[in-house]
Amino acid sequence: MNAVPAAGDRRRHAAPAHLTFFHGPMDCGKSTLALQVDHNQSRQGRHGLRLTQGDRSRSARISSRVGLSRDAVEVDAGTDVRLLVRDRWAAGHRVDYVVVDEAQFLTGAQVEHLAELVDQSHVDVYAFGLTTDFRAQLFPGTQRLFELADVVQRIQVEVLCWCGAPGLLNARVVGGAMVRDGETVVVADTAPETDLGTAPDEVRYQVLCRRHHVGGQLGPTPTGPGQLTLSGQPLADEQVAVR
Repeated sequence: MNAVPAAGDRRRHAAPAHLTFFHGPMDCGKSTLALQVDHNQSRQGRHGLRLTQGDRSRSARISSRVGLSRDAVEVDAGTDVRLLVRDRWAAGHRVDYVVVDEAQFLTGAQVEHLAELVDQSHVDVYAFGLTTDFRAQLFPGTQRLFELADVVQRIQVEVLCWCGAPGLLNARVVGGAMVRDGETVVVADTAPETDLGTAPDEVRYQVLCRRHHVGGQLGPTPTGPGQLTLSGQPLADEQVAVR
């Protein structure tokens, strides 16, 4: 049996690799697309590494709101993503591509490390993340990906504001009211208010158009099924993340 190459055919043949960043607001299908890209790559015989941080499942997985999920490696701000790949190579496993979900949480240095994997090791990187936080400001990871990625694509699945206009911005709602101050990262999902109630410590997110985000107008109470009901218990430090 032939030995497994350290990193796949691209290291041997030096075919160009790319850093691609897919971004959008909440509910636009980032995690679903991440899983689809991973599926399409793997079915062609390529070997990948899936990374995530602060997934809605509260576990080391990439999970989507439509019910798809796969296991992944959980990273944090101290993770050197280059070492994760090199450890796979050292164990005799190929890594032809890396899929990174929740890429907005990456540090600037981690984005640079991903670019290094692309340029020096010919590993394709597909990153998926939110464009802006609840204050309509770029996440640091998102900003660095905009600066360094070979390809930047806004995800084309349209998310609607309650008024019917395209939803572009993520609003944080605490106890039924939109807030503009607080930690950049707090884990919650887009469950309707009818699922969560209006307790002071209950958090959800809602996608709004620019006009209603600026005006702080949440519109009529949502009536659709929610995605995740928070218990109201304080979040542990490692759970602090925006969805």
